[in-house]
Amino acid sequence: MSRLLPITLTGLILSTIAFAQTEPAKSAVSSVPSITLANEPAEAPETAETTLDPASLLPDLPPLSPGNATLIGGTIDRVDRVQDKLTVRVFGGDKMRIGFDPRTRIYRDGAPASEADLRQGDRVYLDTVLEGDAVFARNIRLKTGAPVGESQGIIVSYHGDRGELIVRDLLSPHALKVRLGPTTRIVQSDRSAQGGGSAAASQLVPGSLVAIKFGAQRDGRDLAREIAVLAVPGASFTFAGQVTSIDLRTGLLVLTSSTNHRTYEIYVDPSLVPIDDSLRQGTDVTVLTRFEQNRYVARSVTVNARPQQ
Repeated sequence: MSRLLPITLTGLILSTIAFAQTEPAKSAVSSVPSITLANEPAEAPETAETTLDPASLLPDLPPLSPGNATLIGGTIDRVDRVQDKLTVRVFGGDKMRIGFDPRTRIYRDGAPASEADLRQGDRVYLDTVLEGDAVFARNIRLKTGAPVGESQGIIVSYHGDRGELIVRDLLSPHALKVRLGPTTRIVQSDRSAQGGGSAAASQLVPGSLVAIKFGAQRDGRDLAREIAVLAVPGASFTFAGQVTSIDLRTGLLVLTSSTNHRTYEIYVDPSLVPIDDSLRQGTDVTVLTRFEQNRYVARSVTVNARPQQ
């Protein structure tokens, strides 16, 4: 018993000394304040990924010109995807280079489309504006259905041996060149002196007034589907309707037909056709005309009813 006591006391003293040496060290570590650097980035989780949109590196494009757009129709002759340019063969005219970029809205048969849908030979209609000196497409509309265009004008020349008709469009400064094929129909308009029905190619003479329905081929050339002969030089016509306007200085009388409700321009020579104050806007008249020098020339004017006061 007396031997065990010293050993026990000795172990207790050693344990007390060890505890005294280790406890201050532990307290010293726990008492050190935690320091966080303000500019130290937070460590991202290992699974986080960052995606960069390349378009965000490009400068914003300026807004398009707010001016009125000009409608242009034709077929795509070439697509330059490097310079973002379309070469379009305009209906009845020459080729035109038109720019486009991400601001351009593209549609195919009314549904949204993309630049990849623009292909050579496609029929397109473009809403264009001027960007400086360049023509720019605000909207591009692709048509995949059977393309049809219409024009009305005076025949400049017709070459039956090669099936080529050149017409001066009444609304365009450019001549329209169309091809005639085996399926092209030539008809006599009900406006002509002979009335409706079929017509012969011999009536396609210079100076004749015609209306053409045509479609574009894949090579960009226009093929006439139907040619209606409206008037040939020297033919007589009678128009009945109301006077829309009259200008005696230029000798122009505009009449709205009471039968088909179309508007016709008739030239009146006061030295040949008597005109008095009864002929004014709203007057109901009958005008006998002759188609001369690419226009309707009045031979007589009869007042049927004066406008109500």
